[in-house]
Amino acid sequence: QVQLVESGGGLVQAGGSLRLSCVASGTIFSVNAMAWYRQAPGKQRELVAQITSGGSTNYADSVKGRFTISSDNTKNVAYLQMDSLKPEDTAVYYCNGLIRVTKISAIRDYWGKGTLVTVSS
Repeated sequence: QVQLVESGGGLVQAGGSLRLSCVASGTIFSVNAMAWYRQAPGKQRELVAQITSGGSTNYADSVKGRFTISSDNTKNVAYLQMDSLKPEDTAVYYCNGLIRVTKISAIRDYWGKGTLVTVSS
């Protein structure tokens, strides 16, 4: 059983910062990549940032230069540092992991339950 648990959400004023954390735990052989998605009210879930086990990163255009994804592969933890936050960043942020639970198992998607980020104007 694999669990992803997010933390660090909350209420912040525009221009402020927050740091989200995601811990993957359980039966894990390897983590190929971790990512942050977000879903605002009435909108589809969208990719915010992704980091591979090799350290390659990918960002949505809307957050480039403001958000930074990082990870600690030894602890199966991913972080999202969010700076210069805008009201349009308000959403539930979900952690995603591409995880292999045994040496021979397929890589599967795992999701956390989400953490709410609210940016006030």
